Amino acid sequence: MFGASGQVAREVAALAEARRDVSVVALDRAAADFSDPEACAHAVRAHAADAVLIAAAFTGVDAAESAREAAFQINAATPGAIAAAAADAGIPLVHLSSDYVFDGRLGRPYREDDTPHPLNVYGASKLAGEEAVMAAHSRAAVLRTSWVFAPHGRNFVGTVIRLARGGKTLRIVEDQIGGPTPARDVAAVSVALAGALAAGTGEGGLYHFQGSPAASWADLAEAVLAALAARGTAVPPLQRIATRDFPTPAARPLNTLLDCSRIGALLHLTQPDWRPQVGPAVAALKKD
Repeated sequence: MFGASGQVAREVAALAEARRDVSVVALDRAAADFSDPEACAHAVRAHAADAVLIAAAFTGVDAAESAREAAFQINAATPGAIAAAAADAGIPLVHLSSDYVFDGRLGRPYREDDTPHPLNVYGASKLAGEEAVMAAHSRAAVLRTSWVFAPHGRNFVGTVIRLARGGKTLRIVEDQIGGPTPARDVAAVSVALAGALAAGTGEGGLYHFQGSPAASWADLAEAVLAALAARGTAVPPLQRIATRDFPTPAARPLNTLLDCSRIGALLHLTQPDWRPQVGPAVAALKKD
């Protein structure tokens, strides 16, 4: 598994620790530098794995606008090299991708067969990674997800907690709609999908998975503030604003709801409710 320190990878490791039928080798940057495609391909060849999970990425959406080469190297070239090495070794692979491959203008939840049209460098690099992985490996599955959060790591829940400590009114966008997704659910689906590929009960290709119900960034922020207040923390007011009132280096899609029926049919699952996981995430991140 690549990306040992990331939100999803840490949840995969926790899942493996709780189960007897899953064993994980988690590779960090020292073991496999994700800016070096050949080093990561070598890591695949060096481990006799039943499946490979790519949970590492260049995730700075705004930073990618001024670091295009690095974003494409990490999000496209390296996953492609890993997939080629896994294909040569006959090892199935799961690669995590993003809802930001879409422009958010469709007006309904995106299906896997809808045409991507990223609005920013990050989304374009993730799309290039999808294409590289699937071109290199017929038994590779690309799992698109969105708005991932956990009780650890860097995520929007932690950002809201940090901003709330300042005591000033929080201005949060309300017209970008998506599906907040607990990292532990992404981890569980990734492991299950890898198992289905290894067992021959699942096919490679594109899959969508995100939490429910639909929410805006302001809705998620409101849930974080409510969880803080429930723990006795004084919270500032929340002001809901439009995307146009909060300019950023990278353009954001306005509606990236995903149709998750394909993964649901394969693994017999429903989309997770993200709301019960906000409280535990707040409780843990508040201590940081």
